[in-house]
Amino acid sequence: MNWIPFALALLVLPVVPSRKVPSGTVIPIMLSSSLNAAKDKPDTKLEGKVMQEVTLPSGVTIREGAQVLGHTVSVSKGSSGSSIIVKFNAIQYEGQRIPVTTGLLAVASMAFVSDAQRPVSVNTDLGPDTQWVTKQVGGDIVKRGWGKVFASSGVEGRWIGGSSVTIKLTPNAQAGCSGGPGYDREQAMWIFSSAACGTYGLPDVKIASSGVNAPIGDIGLSSNRNINIRGGSGWLLIVAGESSEEAE
Repeated sequence: MNWIPFALALLVLPVVPSRKVPSGTVIPIMLSSSLNAAKDKPDTKLEGKVMQEVTLPSGVTIREGAQVLGHTVSVSKGSSGSSIIVKFNAIQYEGQRIPVTTGLLAVASMAFVSDAQRPVSVNTDLGPDTQWVTKQVGGDIVKRGWGKVFASSGVEGRWIGGSSVTIKLTPNAQAGCSGGPGYDREQAMWIFSSAACGTYGLPDVKIASSGVNAPIGDIGLSSNRNINIRGGSGWLLIVAGESSEEAE
């Protein structure tokens, strides 16, 4: 065998980027299915879709519209309220599957998601949507005409079109998000604020366990009433453990 042509061929093979989703990567999704403690059982399937393109440090892109797959781990309901543990464990796009283990930073009701995509002014003469000023879930202000996002902490991010923004995460220890991997870089946040943490528009629901800490990946929700989160809600997931991509 002539090894010289073979060696040269190896030199011109394309470089394949890392197929890992690093810990701390934010993945904003809209839940397609509903979550209802009165009806759901363990292993009920959950589906959502990625709402903003996520570019990993390796250069690999998780595309907007990719499916996020999960399931209920346990469901409890009684006279004192209800609780649900859910887990999201895969991203799927065009037949390709990326295993992930995620925690939860924030979840917003369908109404809050809708409000974040409307201009804050009630003036009917608002001009094109590229000039709108909108308010993110959690309070950040997006001035689209400037191409910028402004957080109350002073952190500035970028508006990159539609409902897509990038901004660095801001620790919010009081609400339960104390920082960690991923807080050192701009992230794809969709309609969420830099310091978004907890539940929004879901007054009776609390994040009992984020899944960021042990047991990693188990996202626990609790309520003194029946948990009923409709499809169309927004979830700000964060990868809690580095996972390898099975196929590109």
